[in-house]
Amino acid sequence: MIRTKFYIIIVLQKKNQLSQVTQKKSKSRNVIIPTKKKIQVLKNELAQYLDSNGYLSYSAKKKKYIILGTNSPKSGLVECPQCKIGQLMIIRSPITKKRFIGCSNYNNGCKASSPLLQKARLRATKTKCELCKWPIVIFRYNRKQKWTRQCSNFRCKSRKTKV
Repeated sequence: MIRTKFYIIIVLQKKNQLSQVTQKKSKSRNVIIPTKKKIQVLKNELAQYLDSNGYLSYSAKKKKYIILGTNSPKSGLVECPQCKIGQLMIIRSPITKKRFIGCSNYNNGCKASSPLLQKARLRATKTKCELCKWPIVIFRYNRKQKWTRQCSNFRCKSRKTKV
């Protein structure tokens, strides 16, 4: 990852040098030939990352390339059954304030999500459902009620509540 940052900095430096070529302050062959060699090394390195991890994403916030799969979220429950890259996690919508389970790889195209019970006390477990591989949640509505287990995926056939 450190080498990747180094190459991105080199590419930005070469971009500045190319702007000097257009202003006729330096010759183009002194800039282009070394750049081609360094870009080829960068392509080979990125190809290795893409083969081992799946996706490479640019984070504008961090201003660097992030290799998905190595930067997994810390609060994930189980691996996403749809994309196999992200983690399913409990998320609260900032607009509606409702809870749901969604994939951490949502920004890169994964649409796995499922609504959760809103008024119940809820605990998510890291155990998977046997049928759909989504996490199992434990909930209850009041203190007099026992904790109830069920799959968090509302489309799952095992969704009938289990005691």
